[in-house]
Amino acid sequence: MTHPFHPWRGREFELVDYRRCWNDWWVFYHTDDMQLAHFPASWTDLADADPFVELSQGRAVARVADLLRLVDLIQDLEAKPVKGIKPNV
Repeated sequence: MTHPFHPWRGREFELVDYRRCWNDWWVFYHTDDMQLAHFPASWTDLADADPFVELSQGRAVARVADLLRLVDLIQDLEAKPVKGIKPNV
């Protein structure tokens, strides 16, 4: 596990399968009780290194594009209030 914020960072798993599912690559492994489990291959050393993660060297937690998308989402939610949730003004 190589994801910088995952609590299992540094832990090793025995690879059972590596395949494309849900439009992404996934790593499949057995849990301690032999249940089949999975996580994104991008969280492991099997996937190519993410250029953003490499260049930011842990100094940034979000890409500019992700932050801009978050701004759009917040503005969209503010424009369409949800019943029972009062805007914070």
